[in-house]
Amino acid sequence: MMGTLEGHLLPGMFFLIFSLYYSVLMSLALLRGQRFLKPPLPPREKRGHRSWPSVPVEGVMKAVISVIGIMAQFFYPPGENRLMMVDWEDPQRPFLFKDSWQHATMYGFFLVSGVVDILSQWCWARQNIKLERAAEALAFYVLALLMASHVENKGTLEIRVHLLLIVPVILLGLVLTIEVWAPDQPPLWVLKAWMWQVLGNWLLQLCVVMYVPPSGQPWKGDNPTDLAFLTIFFCWHLGFGAATVATVYGLCSLWHHHWSSWREAPGAKYQPCPMGSSSEELEKLRSGTELQDGSI
Repeated sequence: MMGTLEGHLLPGMFFLIFSLYYSVLMSLALLRGQRFLKPPLPPREKRGHRSWPSVPVEGVMKAVISVIGIMAQFFYPPGENRLMMVDWEDPQRPFLFKDSWQHATMYGFFLVSGVVDILSQWCWARQNIKLERAAEALAFYVLALLMASHVENKGTLEIRVHLLLIVPVILLGLVLTIEVWAPDQPPLWVLKAWMWQVLGNWLLQLCVVMYVPPSGQPWKGDNPTDLAFLTIFFCWHLGFGAATVATVYGLCSLWHHHWSSWREAPGAKYQPCPMGSSSEELEKLRSGTELQDGSI
């Protein structure tokens, strides 16, 4: 059971923190009517000399958490060393530390996704958003495959737990795949924020569910009541994830309207410049500016 706790706690914390961060970005983008969740970076030669503000926070988070996770799988608790993959002294050549290598593989693909984000947004001449989404989608598909193989030779309870976990993982992978070809779709932003919430909360709750069932007694994989409650508990998490996203949106809405009213000067109102093919409205704005200032 300790392997279950260690395997779920760190990724659960990462997914939960990232989901809250992403929900805030999504909420503010919707409230501001943005076409992009985050504006794409200009070419490198037009970014100026300050490179620190363009450091990709998401990419650094993925890379750091993944490295910590890989090190923990092989060397935690201190003194452990699970790097050996095959016991060459045994004539049957058994595969050692299967769970650790599965978890390390999962972290490894998220590490690749983080490195791609960093290279695309910080190092390359032009940002490659499609490649970023493709690398992230690949990490989730690999996670789904690992979850499917992780349940082999496991009890009924663990099989049910991991099958339920595969649901938000596959949905996130599909959303990210769609974003490769159809980026910047607000409905996909909302769906992705919801699935991040479900995934993070479910992984964290597994650390409790696998140890403390509602009856206070150890879980029994052959008990239909425990299995039924597990499925019901997951459905509650679907609703809880939606409620969390809605709560974050509500708080961001209050902050957005309060901040906008505080910053807006009396008698002055911001009007976005029309960017359509017709320049009639643009000429009217330009004429009005000439009348007020005497020049453009």
